[in-house]
Amino acid sequence: MEKFSAEELKAYLMESNEDFRKLVEEHSKCARLIDEIESKPHMTQQDEVEEHRLKKLKLNYKDQIHQIMEKHRTQQVA
Repeated sequence: MEKFSAEELKAYLMESNEDFRKLVEEHSKCARLIDEIESKPHMTQQDEVEEHRLKKLKLNYKDQIHQIMEKHRTQQVA
């Protein structure tokens, strides 16, 4: 099996793995919502709580994305 660079692997998994694709989409959605909150001229306490929640969620998605990529890399080597 050929080895992929990180970007090639991500592109491959986006096309071939629905769970991976959903995680990437949710990660991007969180990033977009965080940007919207941070672009406000004044953040309320509620905005800050939501921003914190979204950042934790985004990090969780990122961890899951990396786990899938690492699992796939491990399978490539085997």
